[in-house]
Amino acid sequence: MKYIFLLFSAFSFAQQTQKVDFISMNGLLVPSAIEKSISGQIKYDFIVKSSVDTIKIDAKRMEFSSVKINGNEVNFKNSGKELQLFEGFKTGKNTLIFDYKATPKQTLYFNGENEGLQIWTQGQGKYTSNWLPSFDDVNEKIIFNLTIAFDSDYQVISNGKLIQNTENKYLKSWHYQMQKPMSSYLVMIAIGKFEKQVLNSKSGIVLEQYLKPEDKNKFASTYRYSKEIFDFFESEIGVKYPWEIYKQVPVNDFLYAGMENTSATIFSQDFVVDAIGFNDRNYINVNAHELAHQWFGDMITAKSGKDHWLQEGFASYYALLAEKKIFGDDHFNYELLKMAEELKEASKTDTIPILNEKASSLSFYKKGAWALHVLREGVGEKNFQKAVKNYLNKYKFKNVVTDDFLAEIKKVSNYNVDNFKENWLEKPGFNVNEAIQILNKNKFIKQYLDLQKNENIPFAEKKIQFENILKSNLFYPIKQEVIYQLATTSFDEKKELIQIAMQSGGINIRQAVAETMPKIPLEFKQQYESFLDDKSYTTREIALQNLWAQFPENRTMLIEKSKDWQGRNDKNLPIIWLTLALGTKEYEPTKKVEFYNEIVNYASTNFDSSIRQNALEILIKINPSDERVLTSLVNATTHHKWQFVKFGKETIREMIKKEEFRKLFNDLLPKLIDKEKVSLEKLLNENQITK
Repeated sequence: MKYIFLLFSAFSFAQQTQKVDFISMNGLLVPSAIEKSISGQIKYDFIVKSSVDTIKIDAKRMEFSSVKINGNEVNFKNSGKELQLFEGFKTGKNTLIFDYKATPKQTLYFNGENEGLQIWTQGQGKYTSNWLPSFDDVNEKIIFNLTIAFDSDYQVISNGKLIQNTENKYLKSWHYQMQKPMSSYLVMIAIGKFEKQVLNSKSGIVLEQYLKPEDKNKFASTYRYSKEIFDFFESEIGVKYPWEIYKQVPVNDFLYAGMENTSATIFSQDFVVDAIGFNDRNYINVNAHELAHQWFGDMITAKSGKDHWLQEGFASYYALLAEKKIFGDDHFNYELLKMAEELKEASKTDTIPILNEKASSLSFYKKGAWALHVLREGVGEKNFQKAVKNYLNKYKFKNVVTDDFLAEIKKVSNYNVDNFKENWLEKPGFNVNEAIQILNKNKFIKQYLDLQKNENIPFAEKKIQFENILKSNLFYPIKQEVIYQLATTSFDEKKELIQIAMQSGGINIRQAVAETMPKIPLEFKQQYESFLDDKSYTTREIALQNLWAQFPENRTMLIEKSKDWQGRNDKNLPIIWLTLALGTKEYEPTKKVEFYNEIVNYASTNFDSSIRQNALEILIKINPSDERVLTSLVNATTHHKWQFVKFGKETIREMIKKEEFRKLFNDLLPKLIDKEKVSLEKLLNENQITK
């Protein structure tokens, strides 16, 4: 019955778009951090093309007042899901104005307090209609112009160009204007304390980049290659960037890596890095992926979930092309190889093809990218570029299906598009043989795959080959593979090769040595300690823990050396430092309680979920009975970020298999706030322990 209803709803709205065309929206919005609500006045201009009984606007759990059509107040129905209009409109042009208020349970998030307050949206998958009366159907494209009023101490970012600021006694208003239409899920707001850096693309587009004030020294490392990627895309795609401005802003506890809101990408604070952190995890791929969406997804949008790969596959593939431009052909092919290996493994259980709205994210993103690579290889680079350019120009600011794109491929090539569609888009699984055949055109990949085949060959037979590889200028993954194959070889046999690898100076090669040698020979100890100075927080973390575990006599020295390390945004190194300091008896014995309490504080609601999870994972190992730890764990199950919720629930489920922890959680119930109590009770009632 559920599916019949959904089908009817989609059919009903499709009928509306045929009869009613919403052209533009002008909104004055006032978010309230205290109430965690948003209110305002909305004006829609729309055209009634043919007779229609009821006009519907998606609006979840909202209040409406002063609803006027063409200047006259009208009756309306608020279903709790829609604003339904049934009088006052006429064939031709109409104007709708109304006031509204919403207290969203999702899509508009209020995070932090005071100086750390951030308010931001995530419309895709959650629907903008939770905070703004709009349209869940992606085929209804509108020009959105928003004015947002808020505290002048904050920065307010939205889609389009900032036309002006106005200020009264209480609030400052930011007036944003768009020129072209877009789907509602791409409307955004981001509010917080931000510093701004402005660049200009080669074509003159203003590129605004934001960071929190405390991160202002990380602009260069976080946004590295941003301008180069932008300029490359305009050249490679052959169609000018479709909007007037491009903004990027990181926010705390974002739900995903990034979101391509039209002209304004929001991304995760986890990608804000310093020069060392850049070597471990950087924003480049996400940066390129979200920018590519400005063409593939924002300018042209798939008509339905069935064709979602037209957005994610294209964005993923063009992100790889951008990386190819920056890092070279070997890097590009290595990333494709890693995707292929992942897809090959997933295909054992993932049986839904790309052209299905229930396909996995892996299929939409990575198999979609691979499908495009196969197509580009098949028709040739120039023909592919020509087809993409024609496709974008033909359907700009419209909605598309897969056959629209493939029709443009047919026009430029005799390539068997129907066969491609069947094998890559309509069939489940992954065409490993075709993928490997393409990859083997790259000399490095062929060498890499050949080296993997030698894994079980005795060390003595491949020692000279390994030495030659480590001394060569070959791309780093092939040298890493050598180190990984040496993992089970005795140190005496491989030490000459390890010395060569250490002297190469490459961060990735040295990291491979650090992680494959948890048992450190005494004669290698001094060299192993040099990892503590590598330009990689990951390498430092590996080395610190291995050295601390194996050489107790040096623990105080190690703690002193690492006490000021900042690490990633998830506080990986400070939390590890506190843990090791706590476990080093002779180090600051009077501060043990202080160290422990600091870890507990990191697990509290004062910090982002990534920091809290790191702290909780440690605390559950060293003191799982602490009421503060259990309370923080329960609170995790009520968080807005699904990954953290999953961690909290799965951890509690595992703990309450033991009667002692079930009792501790039951004793905790009366002390919890309502939403935490409800969440914990559900977990406790899922499965009672059987004896």
